[in-house]
Amino acid sequence: MQQNMYCAAMRILMFGNPMPGHLLPMLPLARSLRQHGHVVAFVTSAHMSGSIETEGFRLIAASPTTEAVLAEVTRRSGRDIMSGQSPDLVAQFFAGARVDLSLDQALAEAREWEPDMIVSEHCDYVGPLVAALLKVPSTVMAIDPALEPDVLDALAATARSRYLERGLEAPAHAPSGRWLLDLCPPSLQRGGTLPPLERLALRPEPHQAPEGTPRAPRAARTGRPRVLVSFSTAPGAAPRLGPVLQSLGTLDVDLVATSGGVPVDTLGLDVERVEMVTFLPAAELLDGVSVVVHHGGSGTTFGTAARGVPAVVVPGTPGQQRQAARLQTAGAGVALPNGEQEPESVTAAVRRLLEEPAFTTAAHRLRDEIAAMPSAAEVASRLVHSVGA
Repeated sequence: MQQNMYCAAMRILMFGNPMPGHLLPMLPLARSLRQHGHVVAFVTSAHMSGSIETEGFRLIAASPTTEAVLAEVTRRSGRDIMSGQSPDLVAQFFAGARVDLSLDQALAEAREWEPDMIVSEHCDYVGPLVAALLKVPSTVMAIDPALEPDVLDALAATARSRYLERGLEAPAHAPSGRWLLDLCPPSLQRGGTLPPLERLALRPEPHQAPEGTPRAPRAARTGRPRVLVSFSTAPGAAPRLGPVLQSLGTLDVDLVATSGGVPVDTLGLDVERVEMVTFLPAAELLDGVSVVVHHGGSGTTFGTAARGVPAVVVPGTPGQQRQAARLQTAGAGVALPNGEQEPESVTAAVRRLLEEPAFTTAAHRLRDEIAAMPSAAEVASRLVHSVGA
């Protein structure tokens, strides 16, 4: 066998919920493993092929869509998880309905594929159960800061019956596995809620296109500060985007915004003032940016911090609100709580970040903290050595 990373080539199977924010953070580790001769495949929903197969990884379609799982949770509970994310509904989604709808097929595919190790993002409860059934090492990648204790307890309780009914000992905590790969920089992490796993810090990176992909043409720079507005690309976020951009247009800045495919002429904007993009890798979107306005998702939060750019966070979910508060405590941004998210408030916060250098200084400290975290290549080497030992 070919020798790589001082270890025989391995087969690593990665599991993740079929959402870009859950899968894209896994790609740097997958790329690094492949670069050193290891074989990597992903288990998720078929509609994520654009994110996985374009990278040259095999996609094993053994997961329902997010919409199918939401419908199943509503059928079982009589409640809509999108109207209120209580711990029991979150647990039913990730550790209950999704496991029930996908485990049999995922297990059959994994058994045929014969992995040496399974890596799962921390909201995927199919991968650890498959790993336990196949008796292969299991690794969890924490793509967010640690979840709230009540959510973790609900996830562990919901997962428990899925292990017991298959004759396995149920994990005492969630998430479970041998290693925890932690993407969260220390300054943004919760205290005291990480599970007792062997922890390896893993440097978060803004998403990049596959190597060799030509960079998309961009609007010419004018010398003004560039402000990126990157809200959720879900259709429900689009009506809010227009008023925010109109208000930000009163500042002497260049604007870049992710549109989610919404036609720019429906937003009531001066198209010469705003560069609208349907999708660009975050690494390209962040080029030359002075301030980012976003919802507080971990991928955007960590990617922006890795570039040392201060942010105005307009959070929606409780998790986004907590993350926004941590960023503000670190001095690297401003969090706008519910009730204070009018377009004028966003504009005032952006103006403050542009005018007060302390925010950029704090963002640079956070960037340096992230740069000191182990790279994907270093973590990949540690993992394969641990398995091969």
